[in-house]
Amino acid sequence: MEWLWITVATCVLVSCTVKGSDWWLEYEEGIRHYSKEALSKEFPEKTRPVNFKHPVFQCPDMSPSPSVPSSVEFVKAADIKVIAALGDSLTTGIGANATTVLGIPIEFRHVSWSIGGYGSVQDVITLANIIKLFNPNLVGAASGRTIHGMQAHISATGFNLAVTGHNTFNLPGQTRHLIDTLRDYEDVNFEEDWKLLTILIGMNDICDYCKDKALYSVDNFVHYMTVSLEMLMNEVPRMIVNVVQILPMQALREVQKPTPGCLLQRSFCSCLIDPVAKSPELQELVEVNLEFQKRLEELLYRDRFFKDDFAVVLQPFLKHADPPRLPSGKIDMTFFTHDCFHFTIKGHEELAKGLWNNMFQPEGGKMIVSSFSDPIGLICPPVEHPYIFTRPTVAKSGQRPLQSAAPSDAAIVLLSLLVGLRSPWTCVALTLLSYLSP
Repeated sequence: MEWLWITVATCVLVSCTVKGSDWWLEYEEGIRHYSKEALSKEFPEKTRPVNFKHPVFQCPDMSPSPSVPSSVEFVKAADIKVIAALGDSLTTGIGANATTVLGIPIEFRHVSWSIGGYGSVQDVITLANIIKLFNPNLVGAASGRTIHGMQAHISATGFNLAVTGHNTFNLPGQTRHLIDTLRDYEDVNFEEDWKLLTILIGMNDICDYCKDKALYSVDNFVHYMTVSLEMLMNEVPRMIVNVVQILPMQALREVQKPTPGCLLQRSFCSCLIDPVAKSPELQELVEVNLEFQKRLEELLYRDRFFKDDFAVVLQPFLKHADPPRLPSGKIDMTFFTHDCFHFTIKGHEELAKGLWNNMFQPEGGKMIVSSFSDPIGLICPPVEHPYIFTRPTVAKSGQRPLQSAAPSDAAIVLLSLLVGLRSPWTCVALTLLSYLSP
């Protein structure tokens, strides 16, 4: 570990960073305050032992439909041929199985909650691994690790096209990348295969809100989400989109208390962490967080993004989620990476189970987690309705959906080009490559 510290220190001193990479700059600022001992300290309780195994998960009906369904209302888990994910560092799996603080820039995409494809459900519970039980030939699950800022091959990422550090204004660019990738990928029948996409984004907007309240406004959050969903609906046939409700983030302020060394949390989310308790700044941020949730519900609890072969479904299981706690009431730090902000594999698994369960619960009857202190149990698709619930209540009742102006084609094209670029940071990458060795 001595050589590793020396190499990282040298890189920092010569400013070997990615120009324009805010995430990397924030990480660099955070580790600058750590001692040599703190940087090299290992935390085995935050990693997953190789020999760990979950119980087998079986359901009464795990078969596909007799023929490929044409309606989005009658798609079973086994009918899903392609899986994909968009979002930020929570979906890239940043630091999820890192042994030290220096491993935080590693993106453990293969264990990411919504699309990780490492091993099987017995090795790690992810949405992709659950669906692989129903369809072993699922395409798109992430199979490898990547390093933030370095170009990665699709053989490692699969269709996990999330980008660490991205905000919602980056989502149209991610969406365009996904659409083009799906069209060109030889193992995907773009017109016929049923595709499942999961999107979770917006937490970085809240973390950055105080830096630019106009750019990270609720209106912009809804706008860029709308643009992205319109692109998908207009261009991708046979797709179900899970949009996961964002977390209530105030409780993350507590995550730093049991471990005073969690300096990276302040770097990644200063707008949330820096304000003093009960301050007007903190209260404003809490209200903005709630408004994000409310406006997302207003956008998706209607049939705007619903047609015969396409549906967007808001999955609300995170809406009131409190961090996992020990019997003493303190935060269970084994669920959080060394930066006290992102989830370890244990946290990713709870997200995966919550998402899977929501998919097979009707609107109005979806589980909303109050606390992750109690592990979520996986459910099987109901025998009476073995399909992913996609039809919105407003479509059932025949109510007219709320009207809002759709963005023009020109606006969609323009926004899809506004993608944040990341240049390779070679020096630090060489340091971290050791983590990718067998």
